[in-house]
Amino acid sequence: MPSSDRLVPALARVLREGYTFDHLKRDAIAGLTVAIVALPLSMAIAIASGGTPAMGLYTAIVGGFFISALGGSRFQIGGPAGAFIVLVAATVHDYGIAGMMLATMMAGVMMGALGLFRLGSYIRFIPYPVTVGFTSGIAVIIFSSQIKDLLGLTLTGPEPGPLLEKLPVIWDSLPSANPETIALAAVTIALIVGLKRFAPRLPNLLIAVAGTTVAVWALGLNTPTIVSTFGDVPAMLPLPSLPPFDTTLALAVLPNAIGFTLLGSIEALLSAVVADGMSGKRHNSNMELLAQGVANIASAIMGGMVATGTIARTATNVRANAHSPVAGMLHALFILLFMMVAAPLVGMVPLAALAGVLATVAWNMIERHAIATLFRSSRGDAAVVLVTLLLTIFRDLTEAIVVGFSLGAVLFIHRMSKAAEVSTLMPDDDTDDEAPDVTRSDEILIYRIRGAFFFGAAASVGAVLERIADTHRVMIIDFADAALVDSTALHTVEGLVTNASRRNVAVILTGASQETLTQFAAHGLQPPMVEIAGTVQEGVTLARERLGRPAPLAAELT
Repeated sequence: MPSSDRLVPALARVLREGYTFDHLKRDAIAGLTVAIVALPLSMAIAIASGGTPAMGLYTAIVGGFFISALGGSRFQIGGPAGAFIVLVAATVHDYGIAGMMLATMMAGVMMGALGLFRLGSYIRFIPYPVTVGFTSGIAVIIFSSQIKDLLGLTLTGPEPGPLLEKLPVIWDSLPSANPETIALAAVTIALIVGLKRFAPRLPNLLIAVAGTTVAVWALGLNTPTIVSTFGDVPAMLPLPSLPPFDTTLALAVLPNAIGFTLLGSIEALLSAVVADGMSGKRHNSNMELLAQGVANIASAIMGGMVATGTIARTATNVRANAHSPVAGMLHALFILLFMMVAAPLVGMVPLAALAGVLATVAWNMIERHAIATLFRSSRGDAAVVLVTLLLTIFRDLTEAIVVGFSLGAVLFIHRMSKAAEVSTLMPDDDTDDEAPDVTRSDEILIYRIRGAFFFGAAASVGAVLERIADTHRVMIIDFADAALVDSTALHTVEGLVTNASRRNVAVILTGASQETLTQFAAHGLQPPMVEIAGTVQEGVTLARERLGRPAPLAAELT
């Protein structure tokens, strides 16, 4: 088994290479840097998902630790992800916290199974326009979910989840907007954006949240905070506890668990690929999925929510010069330390600041350059992006991914079918040197198939191949340039051979690979039904023998 397919954590490979104090120092600095970014972000994501700030911290600590300790990437940082806000919030709304935790555990089992059965490489087949579409759609939903806290609105009832239902409620509540809350949110966003631009090395998220928290305390501002809304932030991890299980609830949350699995796998492997590109290392996708599975089971047991690899925090880890997965493990321990030491201070964070954090996250999630490029380059890709985005916003994320993937697959089939072509070497064509001894007097027709000869191209290629002139007694079909030949294509060749037999035209197949020859035999395309030759030239020689004609002299070819 290739080493890349072995289920060995990246941590084990690093330790085998040798781990020094200098490596530990690098990992500690990187882990602290990422923890500073992850602390406010984890709480903000948990609140937006319908959970508590503590759930976000538990997820970052427990899920993040196991993703790094067992994962197939040296640099992956795990925790709660903004991409899950929509799915998690919908699950909490429909089935409560207990149902969400059960769905998280079920997703962990499914992710682990994907890794054990080595299906990680197939997850990466999701087309790029689909990932751009659903990521941008999620960003729109995340931002819309933060409008209430950005403006400090007081709603008369529960906030609806669907966008079209939410907007009228937000509009009717605008008179209740809190100027102090709006100012805090604006300052938070300004600090995040300004520090990122003018002082990119500073932890902009932490500084923005800490600054607005100090402002609330010093000025006595009247705005909701974590402690006023959710109560005190715990200073320690809870005791392990299995989510309540019953068959009815498990069946009800199964679609949500599948959505967690699909999105978590995509997000984690995309993040690992980003880390590979930044570091020059290579991750093991199957081991990564297995680690995601363990991490989500552990997160649910410890009162957390769904965890996955996160692109922004992973990129921060690489840029901070991390050496190994120890950085991710230390990031989780640093967050635990922050929670133990500064829980009362964390409780003073205003919700407007966390809403500002998520507003900037949502803005950064929208891949504006990628969308513009796809719209300029291809109408088909633009349609996939647009459909996926709109379905994500107005329907359902899982449905958006399935439909987007299906559209992407149809688009790929269409493009591949256009790439397949058939060229004909007519007996009077003396410009082609691949069959130099075919003369005008021969009754040999040569077809060459180029590209992928598969079900998408079978109809058009077959229509060309069936044009058998009465003056031709032997037809050669060359597969040397055929990149792919599937069963539909072979069925088309079968029909062609049957048609040729009725007209007393012999068929010779040339240039086929060993795999294609095996497929020929399985479909009955073998002597005496057809003749097989290695090259076009050998096919021409065989055709001449069948016609009882000698090869032409050189003078006849000129």
